[in-house]
Amino acid sequence: MLPMTQEDGDLDSLVRKRIRALRVAQGWSLEELASRAHLSQSTLSRIENGRRRLALDQLVTLARALDTTLDQLVETATDDVVTSPTIDSTHGRMRWTVKADPGMSVVRQRMTEPPPENPARMRAHPGREWLVVLSGTAILMLGHRRFRLETNQAAEFPTMMPHAIGADGGPCEILGIFDRDARRGHQSDSDDDTRGAPE
Repeated sequence: MLPMTQEDGDLDSLVRKRIRALRVAQGWSLEELASRAHLSQSTLSRIENGRRRLALDQLVTLARALDTTLDQLVETATDDVVTSPTIDSTHGRMRWTVKADPGMSVVRQRMTEPPPENPARMRAHPGREWLVVLSGTAILMLGHRRFRLETNQAAEFPTMMPHAIGADGGPCEILGIFDRDARRGHQSDSDDDTRGAPE
């Protein structure tokens, strides 16, 4: 059994709520999750309702059945929930690091210039990128293809494909999410003043 002191009461309650929330999010009944976790339906019901102590072996089994990890199931909220961006005024960017994966980052950027016409000025590097247009219209050059992205439209692509992005017909603002490799590639591009419109 997990030793639960009075100070752990909040965690105990959180874990139970989390199990139920994950089950409901999957659209599973008590019976279905109990079957997947090799528990009886009554045992699972008592776990969710706080009428049974949390046993470590049952939590491990439930975490697997819910497609999560024990660490994620029992993690507590940290005090540093709010994050302020790092501001790069030279390139018109705000960057936030994703705490759960410091290799990832979220970038908000305002662009006024169109993407470069010369394919040689497009960049390619390992990684993957997802972006959404917050306002205005953006043009995404991806290999030999040209995509027009209106406000609220998103794009996702591997950054090994030569790419560039810029504004179309006036300023636009984008929000991008970069994995670890794409972030490194964009940091290296930021130091290269010869590239065209900022990505």
